[in-house]
Amino acid sequence: MEFSKINNNGNLFMKKNNCALFDLDGVIVNTAKYHYLAWKKTAKHLGYDLTPSDNEQLKGISRADSLDKIIEWSASKVSEQEYKDLMQAKNNDYLIYIESISNEDTLAGVQEALDFLQAHGIKIGLGSASKNALPILDKLNLTSYFQTIVDGNHVSRSKPDPEVFIKGCQALNARPEQTVVFEDATAGIAAAKKAGMTAVALGDKALFHQADFCYPDFTTIDAKELTKLFSINS
Repeated sequence: MEFSKINNNGNLFMKKNNCALFDLDGVIVNTAKYHYLAWKKTAKHLGYDLTPSDNEQLKGISRADSLDKIIEWSASKVSEQEYKDLMQAKNNDYLIYIESISNEDTLAGVQEALDFLQAHGIKIGLGSASKNALPILDKLNLTSYFQTIVDGNHVSRSKPDPEVFIKGCQALNARPEQTVVFEDATAGIAAAKKAGMTAVALGDKALFHQADFCYPDFTTIDAKELTKLFSINS
């Protein structure tokens, strides 16, 4: 099984974790490409060519924080009204791009993991910067798995601030130290660690120095790995 236990802390496999919080984009569904296309169009309006490298810095943070970065990179000055228009236009473009997604767009291994966690009584929540989390989960037919959904409509501070995960824990009546967070962005991993939670990264382990564990994707987090992460009695 290909995975990395990054921190040398055997206690992570000894404690009883009973809550799982999932990010959305890049963890459950690959909508990152649609965010990129929408932000690239916004940046072009400001005379800036948004690169894939730039886009990496936008992952996991709020729409407003993302726009602030693009305005800074483009050295633009925008009025308050133009700022609001750019925010709305980006979201409109994104909604058009994701209109055709379905449950077939759920990333490999995710539904199997949700089935396993649900069957073993693990509390499941979503903690995402997206303001479109609920309609996306509806399109994926995954909404019923989540006992709470905390997204950009419910928080005032974006990752790496831990607010979204702390609110998720509170809604599930769970303790941070018994919560596992699944993330694909460095900002999300930082937020999970600030909240005192076990941080599981999905992607290249070279990018996630703060994570407790790193797996390439959910196809490598099978029942055996979930059993260990949540100390489930087999």
